[in-house]
Amino acid sequence: MEDQAVGPVGGVSPEVLALAKVVAGLRAEAEHLEAGSAMPGTRTPDEVAELARGALSDTGHVGAVVIYGRGAAGNLDLIGHAGLDGPSAERWSHVPPTDEGAALQALAEERPVWLEAPDAERRPLLAARPGQWPSRAWIPVLSEHPATTVIGFLRTHPGPFDAATRSVLRRTVQICGRSLGTRGAGPGEPARVDENATIAAIQPVLDVLPCPAVLLTPLRAADGTVADFRIDAAAAESVDVAGRRGEELVGRTVLDTYPTVAGSDLWHGYLDALTTGRLYEGDPFTYEETLAGVPRESVYSVRASRLGDRLVVSWIRHDTDEREARRLADLQRLGNLGWAGWKLGTGRTTWSDQVYDVFGRDPALGPVGLEELPSHGRLLPDDAPKLRAAVQRLLADGESIDQPFRITTPDGVRHLRIVAEAEPDAHGTPVEVHGFFQDLTAQRGAEIALQESERANLVQRGMLRAERALADRLRETLLPIPEQSLELAGLRVEIAYLPSDTVLSVGGDWYSAIQLPDGCALFVVGDVAGHGLPAVGTMAQLRFTAKGMAVTGSRLPAVLNRLNALLLHTATDADGATATMVMARYRPDDGRLSWVRAGHLPPLLIRGGEAQFLSQPEGCLLGASFDAAYAEAVIDLMPGDHLLLYTDGLVEDAGEDIEEGLTRFAAVALGLVRDGHAETLARTLAAARTRHDDDICVLDIHVPVEP
Repeated sequence: MEDQAVGPVGGVSPEVLALAKVVAGLRAEAEHLEAGSAMPGTRTPDEVAELARGALSDTGHVGAVVIYGRGAAGNLDLIGHAGLDGPSAERWSHVPPTDEGAALQALAEERPVWLEAPDAERRPLLAARPGQWPSRAWIPVLSEHPATTVIGFLRTHPGPFDAATRSVLRRTVQICGRSLGTRGAGPGEPARVDENATIAAIQPVLDVLPCPAVLLTPLRAADGTVADFRIDAAAAESVDVAGRRGEELVGRTVLDTYPTVAGSDLWHGYLDALTTGRLYEGDPFTYEETLAGVPRESVYSVRASRLGDRLVVSWIRHDTDEREARRLADLQRLGNLGWAGWKLGTGRTTWSDQVYDVFGRDPALGPVGLEELPSHGRLLPDDAPKLRAAVQRLLADGESIDQPFRITTPDGVRHLRIVAEAEPDAHGTPVEVHGFFQDLTAQRGAEIALQESERANLVQRGMLRAERALADRLRETLLPIPEQSLELAGLRVEIAYLPSDTVLSVGGDWYSAIQLPDGCALFVVGDVAGHGLPAVGTMAQLRFTAKGMAVTGSRLPAVLNRLNALLLHTATDADGATATMVMARYRPDDGRLSWVRAGHLPPLLIRGGEAQFLSQPEGCLLGASFDAAYAEAVIDLMPGDHLLLYTDGLVEDAGEDIEEGLTRFAAVALGLVRDGHAETLARTLAAARTRHDDDICVLDIHVPVEP
């Protein structure tokens, strides 16, 4: 079951509807078999071609479909067509083995060939009159090896085949291939049909759905009652609570795999939907499964709809937001900090629960306004002027602040800190302020104890260990490393993180991988200079600010500009805080990835058996210059691609030139993919660095290959 908040089955796209038309036309053959028809199939290759052309004429602008079979001498013979006139069909009836055109190329290489320009087909044999079929696709039928059948789709419009159209054409070839049956069928010969045509036809439709869905077949007892359900088809997006995915679910039975479902409301909902045909939509429920002695539970909503004598079941997983909220609460508690926001136009102030604990204030009294803060009754008089000046700079000039101050409580004096920045309107006037308060009393007390202790070195080392432990807990809360790969916007994302094995204090390497409200995915990898709590604090600032701006729709260069200004204005020492960063936004509808960098190492792209680093757009170190400029680059990702984002700990060795490290990294990554380690690429790369002086963070973005 999928760890994403995706909608239930519905709102099907025109591309999927086109596939459904092909499926519906070919299902008639399966019905002949089930009815005991004497004829094993009634579709000729011409009829299959006509069915595909009719289904795709509007959605895919397909004007003609041709089907070739390989002859004994390596030639191609036209065994079926639709949309060709008599002279064209005669001219295209035979392709000799010496031809170098796209149809033979697609069969020889067993991959689709996309001709997207009018003059892309260079061979005169398959040429058309000017303006006819300006773009074409040749796709082999891969049900047998070597492939012996290729289907051509001739479009009436020029231009590229987008990702959705390519997916529809591939699925259409799979479906038509099943109907064509054995290779070598000649013109007018009927196509053979798989006995499991219904299931085989439904699987490609499930494959293009952007949500978890399975096909359940009832297993009946001797008296005709339903004893169990078997999963006979599953969408690629289907992942259950144990991490079983897609085809791993096929063949399993519901009660053997999920025994607690027996007798539940969900079980009775399945039976009612199967018996009455009414759509079942269940209330959210908690499902728990124990794996290796560890209980795992998640909250799901399930829908079931009857399809013939089977059920189509889809589900939504709800607990992702709750987990994020728990992690945020843990972060505030462990860091002894809380978030605050002030809307200046309305005067509304919002505090998180942890801020009341930081101030030792009763929540019934409500939060303190920003302008009231310098005159707060428990503020130490000596700190009031500096705090008042900082607030005035924030409100008047929009300048970010990082100001310490002290308050009195029944337990004594507390050392606090406010970090805040203003959001201006179109005229530059601050209209909203957001930031956090942090209780630094423990750190301040440790500093005083360190100054007064005669055993300063031992105390300092203990402080470093305590800081490492606290920073480790903060990092683990802020950056939980998933045990399994993530599924975001149709991508499989694997994350690996290893702390330094030589530095005592924690580093500032970090990542973020989330799905945005518009369906895109955001990926970030960053490296804050330095170690310890300051690095972790800066990491938290960058991570939450970057996510917040991306979620609200800010462009990537604007996000880097804001982060650069944030580090420059909140620096607490003479050298200031600096960081490198690479950030990308992926659009699933066309496979385009836009990315920016701030002094970070280049992403590595592995595609088609080769590895190369992307050309880098302009972008200097964050926190280094007020005049920094950041440019954006784009790349279209393709099925099978691996794009690696990483920090320098993965490639740097003492005394070695960085170019040597990058070359070695590219060779190792490419070798792992070739050797079949693509599914664990990030973890394997990190584990291979047996000794490293810096933290390692690796993010592998993989575009799955459609079956």
